[in-house]
Formats: sequence, C-alpha cells, structure tokens
Amino acid sequence: MIRNIVVGMSGGVDSAVSAHLLRERGHRVMGVFMRNWDEHDEAGRCSGEQDLKDAEWACQRLGIELRQVNYVKEYWTAVFSAFLDDYQQGLTPNPDILCNRHIKFDLFHRHALDKLGYDAVATGHYARNSLGNFLEHRADGGEARLLIPADTFKDQTFFLAGIPRQALQRTMFPLGDLAKNEVKLLARRIGLQRLAHKRESTGICFVGKRDFKSFIREYIASKSGQFVDIDSGAIVGSHEGIHQWTVGQRCRLGSFLQPYFVARKEASSNTIYVAAGHEHPALLSTCIHIEAPNWLCVQSQQRLASAGSLRCRFRFQHTKPLVDCCLRSCPDGGFEVLLDIPLRAITPGQYAVFYDDVACLGAGRIMSAHPLTCPHDQQAQVQTVSS
Repeated sequence: MIRNIVVGMSGGVDSAVSAHLLRERGHRVMGVFMRNWDEHDEAGRCSGEQDLKDAEWACQRLGIELRQVNYVKEYWTAVFSAFLDDYQQGLTPNPDILCNRHIKFDLFHRHALDKLGYDAVATGHYARNSLGNFLEHRADGGEARLLIPADTFKDQTFFLAGIPRQALQRTMFPLGDLAKNEVKLLARRIGLQRLAHKRESTGICFVGKRDFKSFIREYIASKSGQFVDIDSGAIVGSHEGIHQWTVGQRCRLGSFLQPYFVARKEASSNTIYVAAGHEHPALLSTCIHIEAPNWLCVQSQQRLASAGSLRCRFRFQHTKPLVDCCLRSCPDGGFEVLLDIPLRAITPGQYAVFYDDVACLGAGRIMSAHPLTCPHDQQAQVQTVSS
C-alpha cells in the first residue's frame, strides 16, 4: 500500500497544492526542497532563497515537515557543465530536460525512496500517470505511461520526456486532472493566497533576468568569427562566438534588403551560416537525425525495433503544435525522423519529443536537421561584401 509520499517542494503554488491534495487523501506527506544552484557564487541569478522561504511557509500552513537536499555539485556536473559543453560545440541544449532526468527523477527520486524510505514521490508537474495520478491503479500492474494532462496549455510532459522510465512507477502527479486556474482557486481557498499570487518562474533558472549573451560570456570566452551568407558564400558580418547564437535567431547585420537568420553553426571554423528571409528553405527541415531515444513507452520501443519504423507525433519546442512523423531506425544504429510537413529552425542540441494521441512516448536529442535546399558550395572560399 502506498501511504508515505515525498513531495518536491519548489516554493510555488503547484507543489504546495499537490501536497495539500495528498494530505486530503490521507497520505503521510513530507516536503523536500532541492537546492541545485549556488547563489553565493551567482548573486541574484535565481530566486532560490525566496523559494525556500515560501516552501517553509507553505509546509507550516499545511502542517507537514520540510527538509532540504543539496545537489549543487551534482547539478553543476550533470546539467550545467553539459550545458556549457554543448554551446561550445555549436549546440543549443535544454537544461530543464537534463535537470529532470539527472536530478529530480534520479538523485532526488532515489533519495526519497531509498534513503528516506518513503513509498513514492509527488511533484507539481502538469502531467498524468497511466497508473493514476495518485498511483491508485498501481496494484493492477501494467506499464506506467506519461500521459498528457487535462490542462494542455500547461502540459509539462515535454520536459519530462527524458526521465528514467522506471521512475514513473513511483511518481504521482496530483495536478494531472486540474487546470491552472483551478489550482490557484484551491490555493486561495486553503489559505495559500501568497503562493496563488506569486509570479511563475520562466526561462533558465541560473540565467535569471539577465540577457543571455551577458550570462554566457562569463563562462565561455568570446571568439571572433564570421557570418556567411549560406547562398552566396559571402561574408556579411562578424560575431563574437557561436555560443551566443542559436538556429533561427535574427541577426542584425546592417542595411541588407532582407533580414538574416541563423541557418547553421559550424564549430570547427567558428562560422555562422545565415539565410536571408524568415522562411528561407535553409531554415526549413523535414528530415532530422537524433540520438537513441529515451523510451517511456515499451510498446512503442518494441514496435520500432520489430518494424524498423514508427508513426507518431513530434515536437521540439514545448509550445509548438504536434506534427505527424515517421521515426525510423537507420543501418548505422542512428535514428531518423521524417516530418509530414516542414518545420522552421529545428535546432541541434534540443530534443525531439514523441507522442501518440494521449501519451508522451519518449525523446531523443537532435544531432542534425537537413534543410530543404542544399546551400551553394559552403566549402568555397568566402568573400567580403559591403553592407
């Protein structure tokens, strides 16, 4: 019987209401606050100290114990160092997916179950579990699947697509059948108005409110390079490092007839290839190569292995609509995604996340996206043009 639950308390309204719902169902609940970033070194980057105070306040109001765990060192190694390495290689990483995989649903999960001896972990994510949002169907057996939540606008399954599959067997999502406005209304009703009115955190925590380029310069040295027109091979400007730019981003390069956008980054030469026009074919792709997926659905993994291909749905940004695709295994051991329609600015380093109609199936990191048109002789010697 599942009785004792650890709730990951973030200091926000979602985790606090999750803890309340568990208490209402008669569970013994402990809150645990994770400290993942050292604010003594990076003053003002995150709201961690205030978040801790809010978590303490919420737990006091709810009548539950709050403990802390420190994963600063582990976060630096597994998430932040990988984040920096990717940028130096010309990739654009997703630290939220890495944090969920390595910290929240691995280290924290094992701490709650093995060290604290509790039965399951609950989080404030907007997602559902096929075993029940409170694991009420766990005794029936069967595979735990990561399902799309009732509030599809707040759907966070994209960021959970890389977690270890076994973690779902002991994970509750108390908010899975609630809309965000219902969560806030409930928070006000139970005396958590302070959290109901708290501003939601967005973006990368360790960047905070600062401009990303200012942040990244503190960790990766500037290195001058060239913007090269992907069609003509002409130099059209200069930059201070490929790590400061991402695919699809607009480059303000002077008085050209059309604005330029980043089409591709080449780490070996520190060159950024740019395309004129927002919808230039070099920015559009229907074919993507990815690393081996992290599977959350065993049946989908088995169908791909037996048939060599799998029809499913795809997104690489959590706010974008799902697109039908075919996922195929390649003879070289890699995987290829063929999209039914072209998408713009598919970015190496981000994640291809796969779905069926009701569930998140898993995800694989994007290694390359093939443009609709091949650029003209990128290897040819470039020439400077006046702007």
